[in-house]
Amino acid sequence: MKAVLLHAYGDAEALRVEEVLKPQPGADEVLIRIEAASVNYADIVRRRGDPYPLPTPLPAILGSEAAGVVDAVGLGVTTLHPGDRVFAFFGGDGLGGYAEYALAGVDNVIKLDPRLDLDVASTLVVAGVTAFQMLKEAGRLKPGESVFIPGGAGGVGNYAIQLAKILGAGRVIAGASTPERRQQALARGADHAVDSIAADWPREVKRLTGGRGADVVLDMVGGSFFDQALAALAPFGRLVVYGTASRRPSSFVAQRLMPMNQAVIGYYVSHWFKARSDEAQKAFDTVAELVTQKRLHVEVAGRLPLEGAGEAHRIMEARQATGKYVLKPSLTGPLS
Repeated sequence: MKAVLLHAYGDAEALRVEEVLKPQPGADEVLIRIEAASVNYADIVRRRGDPYPLPTPLPAILGSEAAGVVDAVGLGVTTLHPGDRVFAFFGGDGLGGYAEYALAGVDNVIKLDPRLDLDVASTLVVAGVTAFQMLKEAGRLKPGESVFIPGGAGGVGNYAIQLAKILGAGRVIAGASTPERRQQALARGADHAVDSIAADWPREVKRLTGGRGADVVLDMVGGSFFDQALAALAPFGRLVVYGTASRRPSSFVAQRLMPMNQAVIGYYVSHWFKARSDEAQKAFDTVAELVTQKRLHVEVAGRLPLEGAGEAHRIMEARQATGKYVLKPSLTGPLS
């Protein structure tokens, strides 16, 4: 079978399509014929060798999530059968979804509603469940509260803007780096969009919230952005940290939180699926149902063959993605 292999950490050119042996399912495992593998920023972090939370072992097949059809099941698997349409979540152990076939533990495989498009279904956890749980569980967003969402034109941002509205947010402020991307965030439902690379963006967030700041702020950048996020946070506000795209550590003095009774919460979707699988499953079901009801729109910005993995990574690293990119092993021919 074909798979995208990573033999050494590096740039997007380190991703190579190779022929490898088709795996066979062991006990409590499911073999899936991949129809669509979502490309996520977490894959880029792993490709570079950055801790997420630990470096990915090599050689590796990247891909945190995918959707497809069950090809075979191992001993002990009774809830899934060949032919079932499923979503699979991979835990970053170096064997992911950038391939024609992939193995997943049965606990990480979810049978899909037949109404769900598989390309869209492949994006439901790393972007969708992440956005939902950051707002509802970690950020404890209440109806009428304000929220600041950086990366408003990206995959998580697209979900988060819409979900914040569905959850009853009173004011949704998106951050984006260019006028075009800010316009895209507004088109997705944000009430306001600010230049998130400007040094004074926290002041703009405060202006838009009557001087108070946002009740919930999301941070996937780290470094100096973390300090800016704290400056944009309202009294009793919650700052949810879910990434370090800047590759720089944050300077954090906990006592800064005391005067305004603020909180910083970390979020990592893989741990939710391992430690609180029932809650993660409920979040998945909620997001999936919102999609099938057409209350939540998922933009698939590009569909590429496996050979396009490097191109998808380059687009995302350049912050040019305006939605989700998926790899489709069934596609052949030149990139488009």
